[in-house]
Amino acid sequence: MTISQNHVCTAPPVDEIVTSKVNGHTKGAVLDDKKWKPTEPITIRFLGGDPGLQARVRKVAEEWTDISSLTFNFINDGPADIRISFAQDNRSWSYLGTDCRLILEPAATMNFGWLNAESTDDVLRAVVLHEFGHAIGMIHEHQNPKGAIAWNKDAVRHDLSGPPNNWDDATIDNAMFKAYPPEVVTGTEVDAKSIMMYPIPISWTTDGTTAGFNKELSYTDKQFIATVYPK
Repeated sequence: MTISQNHVCTAPPVDEIVTSKVNGHTKGAVLDDKKWKPTEPITIRFLGGDPGLQARVRKVAEEWTDISSLTFNFINDGPADIRISFAQDNRSWSYLGTDCRLILEPAATMNFGWLNAESTDDVLRAVVLHEFGHAIGMIHEHQNPKGAIAWNKDAVRHDLSGPPNNWDDATIDNAMFKAYPPEVVTGTEVDAKSIMMYPIPISWTTDGTTAGFNKELSYTDKQFIATVYPK
């Protein structure tokens, strides 16, 4: 299966990030001013999806809390920090970290645009772990300012401008080629196995850089988030 046949996450524009002080000390990348207070429960409410699908999403999402001091409190009604929709629009995304608190109820702050009751475990794991990574403040790994990926931009644009993503050039530039300013990010070298890394076929780079379809938290993901949110 080629990358042009795969969905990829749509992230908020890099240009919207507010500059803050960097404190890098390990691999991975998280936006400093979007981090949660480690002892404060994060409330989460589903806006749709059948109960079985909701239960699968919750089980996978809580893998982040197993390795950190974060607490996810899933509720059935009332105000929630994170609000999850399943609008089947071929777009999966999440606001970054505490930015979800800027979004007024009842609007969604996370969407799983191609997950449904028939989704395989591998696809569901990859998407849920990735979007909840964003929800706790993590950026796309290929946009880590330490990355310096040598993109074959024509090949990237060719693949992502077609289905199922159908992105325009501005969206591709923001999602693929713009790195975050180093002063806003905690992190060092890029982890190609990170759950936050897009699949990158070799045709997308000019120096042989590639990354596979990651569906598990990498060793580095686990070490990193345990450092950002220590128990």
